[in-house]
Amino acid sequence: MDDGPLVLRDDDDGLTTLTLNRPDKLNALSPAVFVELRAHLDAIASDDSIGCVVLAGAGRAFCAGHDLGSIASAEKAPSKHFEPETVDALESLPQPTIARIQGHCYTGGLELALGCDLLVAAESAELGDTHGQWGLVPVWGMSVRLPERVGRSTAKEMMYTSRRIDGREAQRIGLVDRCVADAELDATVAQLTSEVLANSRGTNRIVKRLLDDGAQRARHDALVHERHMPHGVPDDMQERMRAGGR
Repeated sequence: MDDGPLVLRDDDDGLTTLTLNRPDKLNALSPAVFVELRAHLDAIASDDSIGCVVLAGAGRAFCAGHDLGSIASAEKAPSKHFEPETVDALESLPQPTIARIQGHCYTGGLELALGCDLLVAAESAELGDTHGQWGLVPVWGMSVRLPERVGRSTAKEMMYTSRRIDGREAQRIGLVDRCVADAELDATVAQLTSEVLANSRGTNRIVKRLLDDGAQRARHDALVHERHMPHGVPDDMQERMRAGGR
């Protein structure tokens, strides 16, 4: 049985870090983990003081995927689609989100990471979709979000073969946005979050909504939608303009 919180939350001057906290299980995802994660996501979604969210894993892995033990024991989530809806909730957060990936990032763990806006990986990280290895099928978004990231053909190869790839290969195919030496992972994520937080939080939220809007529309409709400024302007626009954008 797990001791203590399964998902840790740390807040630091506008940055919230959520850490999957089952290091002895390589942060494998159980229904109980999703319950705690959803509670944090719901609280973060309505908190205007938060400007950026990092999702990480404790210990030597980001997340090894779905806890097969919880499948075997028939452990149930609160509702039928609770897990994929939690990934949707992560994707729908109004704040920019960053997945900090080290070690294993397999299957359900990769589906969770793909719910983030930006993915940063250590070069020794291993990423892959292993549904086929276990005779499982994706239900947490892999068949949609993976091809959005890497294209249909590359997604097919990854899904058909269950092949694991390292951080450098993941960056080459566009699965992650950045890959750095293991020793530089924390500093890279810290620098990226500081750059995000230096921007207008209002602008970042509006841009995220516009990008989501555009993904649901034909190109011309998306252009027209944007020019009508459907989400208004940030509250700090005038202040930042007077300060010269600083």
